[in-house]
Amino acid sequence: MDKRLLSERDICTKYITPALRGSGWDEITQVREEVSFTKGRIIVRGKLVSRGKGKRADYILSVKPNIPIAIIEAKENTQAIGAGLQQGLAYAETLEIPFVFSSNGDGFVFHDRTGMSPTPEVSLALNEFPSPEELWARYCQWKGLSDDASAVALQDYFDDGSGKAPRYYQINAVNSTMEAIAKGQDRVLLVMATGTGKTYTAFQIIWRLWKAGKKKRILFLADRNVLIDQTMVNDFRPFAGNMAKLSTHAKTIERADGTSTDLTLALDKRRRIDTSYEIYLGLYQAITGPDESQKIYKEFSPDFFDLIVIDECHRGSAADDSAWREILAHFTSATQIGLTATPKETEYASNIDYFGEPVYSYSLKQGIRDGFLAPYKVIKVHIDRDVQGYRPVQGQLDRDGEEVEDRIYNAKDFDRTLVLEDRTKLVAQKVTEFLKQSGDRMAKTIVFCVDQEHAARMRQALINENADLVAQNHRYVMRITGNDKNGLDQLGNFIDPEAPYPVIATTSRLLSTGVDAQTCRLIVLDREVGSMTEFKQIIGRGTRVHEDTQKLFFTVMDFRGSTSHFADPEFDGEPVQIYQPGPDDPIAPPDDVPQTDIDGEPLSPEPSDDETVLIDPVDPLDPLNSKTGGGPIRKVYVDGVGAIIVAERVEYLDEDGKLITESLRDYTRKALQRQFASLDQFLKRWNGEGRKQAVFEELEAEGLPFDVIAAELGKDLDPFDLICHIAFDAKPLTRRERAESVKKRDAFTKYGPQAKAVLEALLEKYADEGVMDLDDLGVLKIAPFSGMGSVIELVRAFGGKPKFEQAVHDLQSAIYQESA
Repeated sequence: MDKRLLSERDICTKYITPALRGSGWDEITQVREEVSFTKGRIIVRGKLVSRGKGKRADYILSVKPNIPIAIIEAKENTQAIGAGLQQGLAYAETLEIPFVFSSNGDGFVFHDRTGMSPTPEVSLALNEFPSPEELWARYCQWKGLSDDASAVALQDYFDDGSGKAPRYYQINAVNSTMEAIAKGQDRVLLVMATGTGKTYTAFQIIWRLWKAGKKKRILFLADRNVLIDQTMVNDFRPFAGNMAKLSTHAKTIERADGTSTDLTLALDKRRRIDTSYEIYLGLYQAITGPDESQKIYKEFSPDFFDLIVIDECHRGSAADDSAWREILAHFTSATQIGLTATPKETEYASNIDYFGEPVYSYSLKQGIRDGFLAPYKVIKVHIDRDVQGYRPVQGQLDRDGEEVEDRIYNAKDFDRTLVLEDRTKLVAQKVTEFLKQSGDRMAKTIVFCVDQEHAARMRQALINENADLVAQNHRYVMRITGNDKNGLDQLGNFIDPEAPYPVIATTSRLLSTGVDAQTCRLIVLDREVGSMTEFKQIIGRGTRVHEDTQKLFFTVMDFRGSTSHFADPEFDGEPVQIYQPGPDDPIAPPDDVPQTDIDGEPLSPEPSDDETVLIDPVDPLDPLNSKTGGGPIRKVYVDGVGAIIVAERVEYLDEDGKLITESLRDYTRKALQRQFASLDQFLKRWNGEGRKQAVFEELEAEGLPFDVIAAELGKDLDPFDLICHIAFDAKPLTRRERAESVKKRDAFTKYGPQAKAVLEALLEKYADEGVMDLDDLGVLKIAPFSGMGSVIELVRAFGGKPKFEQAVHDLQSAIYQESA
């Protein structure tokens, strides 16, 4: 057998796998082949929606399932032994795998990324591949893991037998956390973008530490009931019998699989704690409060818990900060893990100061690039009153008959201190118009408003614009805010992919965090968003991909310029912080110390409009409102002044995750020129490819589906002409023009009557329908070929299948002869 004639798969089967087996690797539990670890980025460009090619490693070697330590890239024997090394190193960096191998079947090139080998790269014979024990010993030395720590780091993941496996970044997060805790680190921060499965990741961490006997009593803290309840019945379900909620309110909760269960409670009606459980889940609000009697957590001894996990630990206001910080201070001896999507803080506090630098971060940009999160397009809508401001005419009266203060009102005033009803109606009209034009008026939509009163008015305006659908179901539009019980009761239905209603939810802040709205397709921003933290949270409402309903991307409709945050270099960067205390400084900045913003500029003692306001200062129903001595700020309502749209534009995410304004033609040109540097290079690739469709399939995998491009840029051109014309400004010919040119050259004279008739019909098929794979025998089964004879008869007319295929290839060459 000539090794140089074998395929890459044959090289793996006949040489690499036997070498692994001979070195003691277990093929069932330790060796995985052709491992896809990203899904491929979803690319949205106008009407174009496609999924790019995912990344796939030839081999991933693990000492135990989900504890990977080595990667192998295989190549055909016609290539060098180390030909796959650079590709393997790129994958290893993503997967955080230290040992990289490349092979062509003759041996291995081994690259040690730990920096602990005197020679980073060495060549090995096939029989010299390191054993699992050898690589694990190197790994432990690199990580500084003792024998005891190594045993903890090797603790099994939970496996329910369903085949569900954690994603690569979840594995990275879990393993990084396990190793940090095994080495004695007692404050750990994990940063994972909204929609990437923080709760599932937390479950695997808790499960492994619990099963290893490292942590025996565990507290999971969150700030919303829905997070606790759904966590208990879904991700934390394997803890059943050992788990209870710190609450006195019994509930029956529906699981993700449609079954239901009653929550187990750790508090009785007298708020006495049952201390027999091992896993406790609780709300900050339920176990603490301003009064000493509300501080239930103090009923536990300070050393009761070994581990505390704090979900959404990015809360930046002084009130929220004190809620979870005082609990953690009580259980200071416990290992504490903070989970957050957005660790950037306001001036009040920084969780990085408390937990330390993240042991692992997975950003929104990474999630979109990997295809696990949905990309989005942004529609910026500019209203004349927002752009130009509004100044009342002399003697202008408001709705109550009082004269409106004579000054210029701008976007920061609208719906906060001044209400222009015509502006509210215009926003509702544009949202409705978008839903109608999208072809899906049942697309789940969240409209973020200035406050609860604004959300109520927006609900009414949207109801009036969608009266036909509201008549079918009054829940089509609902306000879901903290003070609206009817709306809150529908929150579960809004986030349920199976529940059609409500469709549109108007809110102020309730839906900005902690709500898993998987099918949300439209986010409307009709209020300013002052901080990056809140902005990321809001965007996170739409980033979940829902394959079953084809929710592959979402749209942000911005009426207030809030998407200016996209231009911030920190939008998808590493976590940042504001306050940097010295060794003897308090964790939280003292109130009397002047604060600075991210640019180092002084901040006023009162939060400005550009900051995150977690307690709404203009909400008359907010009991904590103290900005005006306990009374609400009076709003001025002005009717009949009108509002119009002055500009709209659509922006897209490029492949680097940056928003750009660019035509589909410009985008396509740039993308093609990255693939083919010149027209000659493209023609060489084209002429060397027997199956022309393969060229376009490769381009489609990179986000360029030509049916969509042709629909917008050239319906009568085939993909060949589209590429030549768009990328290289070559004169395009339509399919019909190319077909007529072939006929004029009388290219079929050497064939018999039946073969000639087949080729002429194939040429017509190309001209009319753009069929590219003309040698596909399946084409001969349909009209008009089915009337000419059977497939066997038609192929026999050419003298057999090889001659038929050659004739078709000659036909394709004739079609593109002028260009080539």
